[in-house]
Amino acid sequence: MAQSTETTDWVSRFADEVIEESERRAPGKPVVVASGLSPSGPIHLGNLREVMTPHLVADEIRRRGYQVRHLISWDDYDRYRKVPKGIAGVSDESHLQHIGKPLTSVPAPQGSPYPNWAEHFKAAMTESLAELGVEFDGISQTAQYTSGVYREQILHAMKHRGDIDAVLAQYRTKPKGGAKKSQKPVDEAELEAAEGSGAAAEDDGSSGAAGYFPYKPYCGNCEKDLTTVTSYLDDTTELSYTCDECGFSETVRLNEFNRGKLVWKVDWPMRWAYEGVVFEPSGVDHSSPGSSFQVGGQIVGIFGGKQPIGPMYAFVGISGMAKMSSSRGGVPTPADALKIMEPQILRWLYARRRPNQSFKIAFDQEIQRLYDEWDKLDGKVADGSALPADVAAHSRAVRTAAGELPRTARPLPYRTLASVADITAGHQDQALRILSELDPENPLSSLDEARPRYDKAEAWINTQVPADQRTIVRDEPDAELLKSLDEASQQSLRLLLDGLAEHWSLDGLTHLVYGVPKVQAGFSADATPKELPAEIKTAQRAFFALLYHLLVGRDTGPRLPTLLLAVGQERVRALLGE
Repeated sequence: MAQSTETTDWVSRFADEVIEESERRAPGKPVVVASGLSPSGPIHLGNLREVMTPHLVADEIRRRGYQVRHLISWDDYDRYRKVPKGIAGVSDESHLQHIGKPLTSVPAPQGSPYPNWAEHFKAAMTESLAELGVEFDGISQTAQYTSGVYREQILHAMKHRGDIDAVLAQYRTKPKGGAKKSQKPVDEAELEAAEGSGAAAEDDGSSGAAGYFPYKPYCGNCEKDLTTVTSYLDDTTELSYTCDECGFSETVRLNEFNRGKLVWKVDWPMRWAYEGVVFEPSGVDHSSPGSSFQVGGQIVGIFGGKQPIGPMYAFVGISGMAKMSSSRGGVPTPADALKIMEPQILRWLYARRRPNQSFKIAFDQEIQRLYDEWDKLDGKVADGSALPADVAAHSRAVRTAAGELPRTARPLPYRTLASVADITAGHQDQALRILSELDPENPLSSLDEARPRYDKAEAWINTQVPADQRTIVRDEPDAELLKSLDEASQQSLRLLLDGLAEHWSLDGLTHLVYGVPKVQAGFSADATPKELPAEIKTAQRAFFALLYHLLVGRDTGPRLPTLLLAVGQERVRALLGE
């Protein structure tokens, strides 16, 4: 078995297994890993796990000097199932008429520069994968089927339809009160199951009076897949079908007909055999007994292939949102995440968790804590104190076998950048002034040094923070509040104002604002929490609340040292009553 230099993380363990299995199946040939994506709507962050899991394994194998192909099959020849909600340029009136057609035969949303529905949603994902450093070979299933690439496999499946039917029959639930009705449209039931609808089984082909058929033609008149195969002759490959939608019927020769596809439970294992796939993960919805991955493991042998190593991956959630579905609009996509976080952070989220571990991606305030955690890890990796598994996950986040991903030259704390972007409301000269004062001994000379992280933090403020939570600095002092302050509160403000000039840096102001309540209570400003009574924390909270009220008219706000720098020394003095 090939040995990894990093034996403590899940990626290395799978790489060991995949290399060994690939050498056994196809010695000397490139290792093949695969993903499948359906551009039926926005391709969301849950779908991204379908890509990132094999990508990380493929990249580790490349690092070891092996040739690897990471295939992404675009399932763009699947049927258009329903009109997603919440997508600009799409309405029931304009798109209901296309349900049942291949995704590549459906018009793109109004105003899109792309020729069809599938290309519209593929484009955004392709751009995001490039930003994430994902190297892949894309395969359009529309191109494969309509050009006749799979003709031999289709004829083979039809010839062995009895064998396929026997496998599928093991998992079918017999309906009460009679024969089974004709199949659901292609892939409908599996996709329903993937959305948590509780559907028991995916489409597995047409069973009726004429027998079982694992192939589904698209209608030659209305282009929809609401068809029923009525007969098939093996010796001539003559296939007859009728369309349940428009009534059209025709007889074709399957050995020269390219307007249809194998049903999903047959199509997937056929591709495993055709491409020689060694590694492909699947979601929990594909991995239950009787579902496509399990059944595919038996059907793949009919095509002369073997089932890939296929870890089940858990769902990816969003802070405050339920499980995602790509057929509904308004679901965060990789492009949405990359607007507010750097590619390294998004890669890290997928690399640090085993595929069967679920996790959430933060679009709320939690993103600030996530960045703090990342920066802490970055420091530990730099000084050699990080654990081996954390070092491995970090390495997979910041670089691929092709090299380092672009990164921010001066990675200032995300929460600081967000606060500055919030307070300055798009004024870049103001933002630069504040950021250059964070570390007076090593001032920022240009905002470009803090990019792209600054831009991500600014985008987060502008797109994810509700308007009522944005920071608006007072125009005038709160004279009534200042007049009502008791002697202790007035003294606390005086201590702060007296120390502003001397402590005008991020670290200095942090020391100052935490130190004022300590000094008032008779302790040193440098006293540690262990040296202080519990009441000091209460006094600090009261002091902070007072400052927030005087500066922004609320109980809370951005971290006070950042807020003070943002407001500026002269304006702080005015608002605090000097």
